[in-house]
Amino acid sequence: MSDRLEELYREILREIGEDPDREGLQKTPARAAGALREFTRGYRQDATAVLNSAVFSEEYDDMVIVKDIEMYSLCEHHLVPFFGSVHVGYLPQGKILGLSKIARLVEMYSRRLQVQERMTHEIAHAINDAINPRGVAVVVQAKHLCMMSRGVEKQNSSMVTSCVLGAFRSDRATRQEFMDLLRSRAD
Repeated sequence: MSDRLEELYREILREIGEDPDREGLQKTPARAAGALREFTRGYRQDATAVLNSAVFSEEYDDMVIVKDIEMYSLCEHHLVPFFGSVHVGYLPQGKILGLSKIARLVEMYSRRLQVQERMTHEIAHAINDAINPRGVAVVVQAKHLCMMSRGVEKQNSSMVTSCVLGAFRSDRATRQEFMDLLRSRAD
């Protein structure tokens, strides 16, 4: 069975000078099509659906942080991977999120063609919209293969982006506590 995406990958192989019918490449179009669908599965998900089944009323009002959420995405400019860690913090105001839902939200936004800056904002604003906390902070640290393996080829570079909303933006002490807790080790 062939589909349009597989056909396009066969054409790409031809365009770069390969023979899609040679033994090693015969199944590549189907594999590549399946991989691209997996890498972009976030388009078939919705933040409200991901989060709403795990919004709980709770009078906890101290900082909640989920650190080191692995993230893999595709750069929308070059269609090559970027990957790293996402750190999320929020100050509840009567509602909390189920822990795994924060990781699922990161997964949903990272599994789209992305730029890191937009993804950082999308994660923060989705949490803010879902539970209306006193504040949200998201920090993303990532390595970009578009910079590492092509162009300037800088292997040790990484990018850090942040989005701070509410108390994390207006209260320097709150923002500093978040950053200090990100640097702390749980061991």
